[in-house]
Amino acid sequence: MTARNDNLDAFIMALAKGKLMPPALDWLARAGFTFTENLSQSRKLMVPAREGELTVLLVKPDDVPIYVEYGIADAGIVGYDVLRESEADVFQPRALDFGQCKMVVAGKPEDDYQAFRFRSLVRVGTKYPRIAREHFQNRGIQADIIALRGSVELSVTAGLADVIVDIVETGTTLKQNGLVVHEELFASSARLIVNKASHKLKLNFVDRLLGVE
Repeated sequence: MTARNDNLDAFIMALAKGKLMPPALDWLARAGFTFTENLSQSRKLMVPAREGELTVLLVKPDDVPIYVEYGIADAGIVGYDVLRESEADVFQPRALDFGQCKMVVAGKPEDDYQAFRFRSLVRVGTKYPRIAREHFQNRGIQADIIALRGSVELSVTAGLADVIVDIVETGTTLKQNGLVVHEELFASSARLIVNKASHKLKLNFVDRLLGVE
């Protein structure tokens, strides 16, 4: 994608609202960028840094890769789970040291998960239909992928799905809903992503971000 943000004096970064926001702001502070207001509570959608040079877009997590791929934002911070589900065509120069979690298959503890491969069809509740579909196809399991927006744990406890594919941090929510992890798919953390054109046009700024400890 060609970057639409072609102002070389400005650098636009997309940040995800929610859990990643506070550690992302701490990370930007180490890069020398601070803000005059609490972005976690702000209703604004575009906020310039106090030091200038940088403006952040405050968007939903699923939208971060889209804004970066299309060049509206030069870079972004997003969870690897969201990035992998989106399959956005962006550079992924580094993983960050926050937002650690795991993508898993979970279900009822009494179910024999290994026996699911012999079923004619397994129903899977998930917010990550692309990841779930790919996983079960690779396992040779016929799966009916049920895309959900809300709490996916309910899909198993209410009988809509046999298992879920979801991201977990501590596993507390699974345990509270009587579910257990059957299989771990991959580890996830926050990632710095960069638009491909911006990586060339604004390399000095990108290098500055890459140097943040």
